[in-house]
Amino acid sequence: MKYTENCSADIKRLKNEIDKADAIVIGAGAGLSTAAGFTYSGERFKKYFGDFAEKYGFRDMYSGGFYPFDTLEETWAYWSRYIYINRYMNEDNGTYKMLFDLVKDKNYFVITTNVDHRFQIAGFDKNRLFYTQGDYGLWQCSEPCHNKTYDNEETVRQMFEKQKDMKVPSELVPYCPVCGKPMAMNLRADDTFVEDEGWHNAARRCSRFIEKNKDTKVLFLELGVGGNTPAIIKYPFWRMTMQNPDAVYACINYGEAAAPEAIAEQSVCIDSDIFSVLKAMAQDGCSEN
Repeated sequence: MKYTENCSADIKRLKNEIDKADAIVIGAGAGLSTAAGFTYSGERFKKYFGDFAEKYGFRDMYSGGFYPFDTLEETWAYWSRYIYINRYMNEDNGTYKMLFDLVKDKNYFVITTNVDHRFQIAGFDKNRLFYTQGDYGLWQCSEPCHNKTYDNEETVRQMFEKQKDMKVPSELVPYCPVCGKPMAMNLRADDTFVEDEGWHNAARRCSRFIEKNKDTKVLFLELGVGGNTPAIIKYPFWRMTMQNPDAVYACINYGEAAAPEAIAEQSVCIDSDIFSVLKAMAQDGCSEN
């Protein structure tokens, strides 16, 4: 494995690779949203879920999402807060906007395991985005009895505003319009995940983009991808870089910036905070991080 250490030189090289690339494939994981301020524990968790933490002992939002609450009213009180603050509140510290400004005039496509919709909110073209694991803004049948998803923004906003004593009004609890069973989040947690028409269209656009640019000077820019689901972004990026001598693999990830030795000469790995690196590139300099 190869780790790069010279922050200034690596950032300048990465900025140069972005400028020279014929195509850029961005692969984004949870670390990118964390860098943008969307943390799921600590003070932010206490601010929005202090009552649930006190009652159930949750230490982060993620853990609470798997808890079997006694009623659907309490389940959706938890999830409506979860969705609202991570999908509909605009608390981005500028990370996604800086990334957009770097690539907006380039030939780019985004593959992400994130489900918070931050790319589109920052200005990225929705036709150049593939959310592989779902979207906080969508519901599906919990069965599921059919392959369709439903926008939840209006109802979630009402749930967030009208909930009381950790419960939403019963009339706001969502049920499948086809079979009548409770709705669920459109998140890839098990084999009930619905890949609707929009998901498949995005997958096809992604495949076409990669096929069209596979022999060009393509930059595979990996941001905040950890080891939980490496087969979705990390391993394909490594493989495609190996197959194309003109390709460059770049990784920005605090504590996890590495590449196989086989593509060491084609790689730029920056072990640093994503926000700091993007800010440095925006300013054509290097941060102190």
